[in-house]
Amino acid sequence: MQDRDRYFTPPIPNGWFQIATTDEVEPGEVKPLRYFGKDLVIWRSEAGELSVLDAFCPHLGAHLGHGGKVKGESIECPFHAWQFGTDGRCSAVPYAKHVPRKARVETWHIKELAGLVMCWHHAEGEPPQWDIPDEIPELDTDEWTDFELREWKIRTRNQEMAENAVDSAHFHYLHGCTNMPQSEATVDGHKMRVYSGAGMSTPRGPIEGSIDSLNYGFGLSLVRFKGLVETLNVATTTPIDEDNVHLRFNFSIKKVGGADTTRGVGAAFIAELKRQLEQDIPIWENKIQYEKPLLCDGDGPIGIFRRWCTQFYSWPEEQRAAE
Repeated sequence: MQDRDRYFTPPIPNGWFQIATTDEVEPGEVKPLRYFGKDLVIWRSEAGELSVLDAFCPHLGAHLGHGGKVKGESIECPFHAWQFGTDGRCSAVPYAKHVPRKARVETWHIKELAGLVMCWHHAEGEPPQWDIPDEIPELDTDEWTDFELREWKIRTRNQEMAENAVDSAHFHYLHGCTNMPQSEATVDGHKMRVYSGAGMSTPRGPIEGSIDSLNYGFGLSLVRFKGLVETLNVATTTPIDEDNVHLRFNFSIKKVGGADTTRGVGAAFIAELKRQLEQDIPIWENKIQYEKPLLCDGDGPIGIFRRWCTQFYSWPEEQRAAE
């Protein structure tokens, strides 16, 4: 079975997705990217403006991310030195009297949040239809640690991973949570909040806790854990192509006691979450996606979740007509 045959939903959803971190691209730097099944280039002008463009020069097709250079407020193609501004328009052709009127590269909408570079993707090229927050409250104080990153490339799609938040039973049977958590889901347009009570085993015995997940579409989740230690996970899941995603967990721990205590307790909790995530990977990479799954009364709010998901796809015309 080919990967595309495992799913009934369109391959790449619409929404905001992380493509880089702010500190990865210094003024004057150029980097190639590949997300959404497309080649992109991210660069920062000498004045500090960040820009993401389609990768290929409209002249003769050179990749701007491989050998391209920043010249002032433009990026210069490595092949013939055509220059393009942060708005994608051609700003100079050094050997021509006139810049071709149609010379431009498509730009991508981006937003920087807590050091993450988020990019808007829409299968039909539509501009952003909803927004993500401007800040994350915990990160505006010194009561929380700096991000600690864990990341994975996984052969799956965004919806399959996001469904975990409402799949109550798997927390107990796959991850060994001490109770059968009951998930409650509430929807507000592009946002979905999922709250679950969840316990975990420790050397000192079981500890009661909770997971409160606020999801902005499929690309950004603010997951707040309480129990052993108060932890924030800014989780981002970005489609690389129709078969693979790039998952990043950006952890911040609420400081407890001294620095060593925070570091030790935080490291143990992050290791536990990493263990659980890596238990999910072989499931995601080998499962199929039923359009109408057979559910029972203990499965949690999967139906609510599935209905919420439909807004993030550009459906083929024949599927729209059938609805």
